[in-house]
Amino acid sequence: MIFKLHVRGAILVAAAITGLVTLASPARADRCDDSAKELSSQVERLKVNFRAANVVYLSHPAAKELSVGCRGDKYSIELFAKGDRKPTPEFLALVGSTAAIVFTVTKDDTTTGATRCLKRMGLLRGDKVVMRYRRLNMECTRTKTDASIAITRGKDE
Repeated sequence: MIFKLHVRGAILVAAAITGLVTLASPARADRCDDSAKELSSQVERLKVNFRAANVVYLSHPAAKELSVGCRGDKYSIELFAKGDRKPTPEFLALVGSTAAIVFTVTKDDTTTGATRCLKRMGLLRGDKVVMRYRRLNMECTRTKTDASIAITRGKDE
């Protein structure tokens, strides 16, 4: 009977210590939140709207839609932007600067890749272009009213 009391006491002490350790450990934000905060502080007129599941939705006057997604099935992080059918230079600069921050690549490389992808869509290549530039996967699509680009980096890169 004395043995049972000591075991119960030890279990209670271990549970209390475990509870204190989990409460005292610092909270960590995931990469999506960090990327969104960094984007809003470094890109002018960019605002963080809300977060749903693994996607942080952003807003900017040059883009119709803008979002950063984390941890998909085949990618570690994704940037999605949608603008007018004929992309404006402001939209291309926005995509280039946000992709440079999210993927930690130079702004010139991301702007060049996004421009090439969006400009390739047309009569000869169609309304969907998939390309790879500087270890980034880019998929550009367009409809009658708008064009969009999704930039991802694979999980193994």
